[in-house]
This record gives sequence, structure tokens and C-alpha cells, in this order.
Amino acid sequence: MRILIAAAGSRGDVAPYTGLGVELKQAGHDVAVATTDAFAPLVRNAGLEFRNLPAHPRAHGDTTDRRDLMRTAAAFVTELGQGFADAVAEGTDLLLLSTTTAPLGWHVSEATGIPGIGAYLQPAAPTGDFPPVVMGTRSLGRLGNRTAGRFALRMADRVYERAVADLRRRLDLPALTAPAMRRRQERAGWPVLHGFSTALVPRPSDWRSGLDVVGTWWPSLDPAARLPVELEDFLRAGPRPVLIGFGSMAGGEGERLSGIAVRALRRAGLRGILQSGSAGLAADGDDVLTIGDVPHELLFPRLAAVVHHAGAGTTAAALRAGVPAVAVPVTADQPFWATRLAALGAAPAPIPFTSLTAERLADALGHVTRQQTYARAAATVAQRMATEDGAGQALKVVQLLTG
Repeated sequence: MRILIAAAGSRGDVAPYTGLGVELKQAGHDVAVATTDAFAPLVRNAGLEFRNLPAHPRAHGDTTDRRDLMRTAAAFVTELGQGFADAVAEGTDLLLLSTTTAPLGWHVSEATGIPGIGAYLQPAAPTGDFPPVVMGTRSLGRLGNRTAGRFALRMADRVYERAVADLRRRLDLPALTAPAMRRRQERAGWPVLHGFSTALVPRPSDWRSGLDVVGTWWPSLDPAARLPVELEDFLRAGPRPVLIGFGSMAGGEGERLSGIAVRALRRAGLRGILQSGSAGLAADGDDVLTIGDVPHELLFPRLAAVVHHAGAGTTAAALRAGVPAVAVPVTADQPFWATRLAALGAAPAPIPFTSLTAERLADALGHVTRQQTYARAAATVAQRMATEDGAGQALKVVQLLTG
């Protein structure tokens, strides 16, 4: 079977699909990943075919302004939609669609007859069990949570409105609004696989059939991969350090964040590793090392703690390693995952990005590195996650659904 995985966004929105793609390929399927140019090396290094989605993720403006975030997202998906149909080459037998690409992929499926399956990294369907992942973390009660979940979907449909209209014209399809297509898919029981651990988020009790939580999809890792020599030397030179990084977040704030990080580490009496990321974190010293991208799987088990933005992938990777965290969520679904970490006991209460100071970070680091309850909680979750095979379960469902 020729399978096309379509995903777009930040690195964390794309990397998990390389592991899923490798699992599908090893089962004998031809697998391509359609994403933006920045992640072509990621895809090709996993041994998968790369197809270009001609869009360019934009830096977030004011991450506290929902209207600004929606404008940024709408501009991105409109650009994404302009080239989406071109990525679906003739001969594709199945589309696997991420949360970002599904509202476009549905229309491509209608035009081409190619079936699709959702492959989501976050819970998107409304539920009474918790509020929607992009609308804060305070429960509104079961009815309120479901109502808020439906509202969140309507807001997402507004983001895709122009992109959907343009795409349907290009595909010679009659006009159909994004909400109407969503309702059509829901009535049809469109299947969605969710690539996160039930240890982090149990499957909601009120979800319809066809919405499955299969376990985390881990980024593909080359068996020959090793940590850089300089990093290995630093790890061996003293007590376990703390990693501080914000992934694809906080662009342009590197100087401020680097200063906060170094002051917090020294106040807490800890060695540290700064991961540069989009923010451009950097510092020098015997007790601090700056690094670029390295595989979480190789580094995290050797740390005392991880300070991160609570993206879905980084959150899962720290738990997999049995390492406690300090979550500093910036935007989108990050407060949701940060709150889940705290609820599991693997992290203290999150520090909102806008409230981050050296003093608050030092205090949180002191707690997670000296109170063993956090490490024990993370280790307990790690044991449960080790029993899951997210990519393998996804493969079984794909084969079952496609006969």
C-alpha cells in the first residue's frame, strides 16, 4: 500500500510521524511524508520519501493575544492549502492526516477518492472529561467542557475557511464550508488515531467509537546515532545536569531567557545544558554547555530534570526517560500538557512563560531535583509508557481499516 502522511507546523508537529512512517515501511508499505521544506532532512534521514508542502510557519506575535494567533494560523494554512493537492501524487492509496492537515485532506479525499485516517498528536474531539486543549486548563464541568470543545472546533474552522474555499475551487468541487465538512466526517464516523500515551491522557469516556488512543509515536532514531563528544564530556564531568530549552518557541528572546536560565541554575546550585532552539539560548562556563538539536532519547535519561515549553513531544520524551520536569508553557496546547505533567506528580505547577523569572525557575528546579517524589512519579509513568507500542498499534488499525 502506498501511504502518504501529511503533517505541518513546528518540528514537534512533524518528527513523531517519522517513527510512525518507519513502522509502516517496515511492514512493507511505501511511505511518503508531505511536510514543509524545513523538515526534508528529518524525513529523508528516516529513509522515507519527502514531498513538499509549500508553506512557511510564521513566528508567533503576541502569544497572549488569541486573535493574533488565529491570524497567524490562518495565514499559514491558507498558504498550506494552495499546494496541498499537489503533494498527493497519483497512486496514493491512503492518507494519514495530522490535526493541522486533516481539514484540508478531507477535501482532497473527496476529490480523489483516496481514503483518509486521522493521525493526531492531541485530543481534539469535544469531551466532558477535560476542557479543549487550546482553551486553558480549568475544567468547566462536563457540560461546560463539551460546549467549550465544540466552540474550539468552530474557531478552528474559521482558521481554515479561506484555505478550504480556495482548495475546493482548485479541485473543481462545489462550495462547502469547513463546519459542514467537519459535520459530514463526524456523521460518517471518520477514524482518528491519537499518538499519545494513555498514561498522560486516558481515552475520554464519552468519545464515539473510531477515536482511538494508541500510544506515543516516537521520532525515528538512527541506531548509529551518538551524542556529540563535547556533550558526552560535559555529562561525565560532574553531577547530572538540567536541560533548559524551548524548542520552536520564544524566537528572539534568547538573550533574556539565557540570562534567566544561567541565574536560575547557579541559584539552585545545578549544572546546566542550554538547548539553543528557535530562541537562540546560549551561555558559556564550566557549569553550563550550549547545544543544538540532539535526540531526546539519548540525552534525557542522563539528566536530573528538563525545563521545557511543554510541547506534546518533549513532554512525552521526558516522561519516557523517567525524568522530572519544570514546564514553562508558551501557547496553544502547551498549558494542557504542562497541567497533565503536574497532575501526574512529575512536575510542579507550571510557570507561565510570561511569568518566568530566575527566582521562580530556581525555586522550581530546587523542588524537582531535591524532592524525590517528582522523580518517582516520572519513573512510574515511564514504566507504563514502556508497555505501549504506539506505532505498532497504529499499524494494526491501519491494516484493519484498509483490509
